[in-house]
Amino acid sequence: MNVFTEAFAWLFSPDRWEGSYSLPILFGQHMYYTLISVMIAGVIAIPLGWLIGHTGKGREIAVAVSGAARAIPSFGLMVLLVLILGVLRIPEAAVITFVLLAIPSLLAGAYTGLEAIDRRVLDSARSMGMTEWQVFWKVEVPLGLPLLVGGIRAALLQVIATVTIAAYVNLGGLGWPIIQGIPLRKFDQVLGGAILVAVLALAVDLIFALLQHAAVPAGVRAPTTTRRSRAAASSPSPATA
Repeated sequence: MNVFTEAFAWLFSPDRWEGSYSLPILFGQHMYYTLISVMIAGVIAIPLGWLIGHTGKGREIAVAVSGAARAIPSFGLMVLLVLILGVLRIPEAAVITFVLLAIPSLLAGAYTGLEAIDRRVLDSARSMGMTEWQVFWKVEVPLGLPLLVGGIRAALLQVIATVTIAAYVNLGGLGWPIIQGIPLRKFDQVLGGAILVAVLALAVDLIFALLQHAAVPAGVRAPTTTRRSRAAASSPSPATA
C-alpha cells in the first residue's frame, strides 16, 4: 500500500480522535504554545520596534540582536534551558525558546513598517498641527501595519514549525506522532504528523496573507480599475504591434 494512503488512513482512524493523545488534543497543545509564545514575543518586540522605527535610533543594535537570535539553534537552546531550569520547568523552557525565535520577525516587521513610510507624509502630518503622538498613532501605525502583519505571519510560521520539537521533551503537540513514530518505524504515523503540521502552517499563512492585504489602508491601496487601465495604456495596441 502507498505510504500516503497509509498516512491518510492513520489520520482518519477512529483511534486518532480518542484518548489523551488524540489529534484534537495534540492540535490544541500545538496552538497553545504557538499563540502564547508569539503573544509574549509581540509584547516585547512590537513596542521596541515601533520605538526604533519612530526615532530612527538603535536600528543597528536591533539588526545585530535579531541576527544573533536567528543563528541560535532552537532545539539546542530548548534542551539547554531544560537542563538549566530543571525537568519541572519544561513548559517554561519551551516557551522561552519559542519567544526568542519569534522576536526577530516581529521586531523587524515593526520597525521596517515605520521606516518604509515616506518622510514627506510625516512632515505633512506635522505641518497640519498633529502632535508626535498623533503622528505615530494616526499615520505611522496604520501605514506600517501591513509590514507588521507580515512580521507576525513569519513569526507564527516559524514557531508552528519549531513547536514540533516540543514533543521531544514530552510537551505533546502535533510533533508527537513524528517523534514517537520515528524510533518505532511507523512511517504512516510520521508522515501523517508531518501532513498535519504542513496543513496548519499553510492555513495560517493563507489567513495572514489575506490579513496583510486587508491591513493596507484604503487610501493607499490602488483601485483595481485604475491598475487595469494603467496596464492597458502601457500595453501596445494591435495596430502598433
